[in-house]
Amino acid sequence: MIEVVAALIRNDGKFMICQRSEQKSRPLMWEFPGGKVEAGETKEAALARECREELDIELAVGEIFAESTFVYPDISVHLTLLEARIVSGEPKLLEHRDIRWITPEEAHLFEFSPADVPFVEKLTL
Repeated sequence: MIEVVAALIRNDGKFMICQRSEQKSRPLMWEFPGGKVEAGETKEAALARECREELDIELAVGEIFAESTFVYPDISVHLTLLEARIVSGEPKLLEHRDIRWITPEEAHLFEFSPADVPFVEKLTL
């Protein structure tokens, strides 16, 4: 089981989602930004590092919003979605194909990575 973290970054009633590149597994699907937790790393530190590497932003990481476990054909993940806010930088497309700020009502217009779907459902209740 791989530990993965993701950021729920909100602004003016919207939240940030990122589109996976064509070269990644689950290509072109949408997800919350984040990545794998490295050995010896806290979830909070991993999330800050991943967003720095992938989006060139610095985060203040808050509380856990939700957790889920998903088994893909190639990998099993335990995904933790953490509340976060950008403290410096503007998101850049360093690894993703696109970045969007969407309202919960717009979420149904995007195809999310399966592990992220429970989080989207919780946000749209």
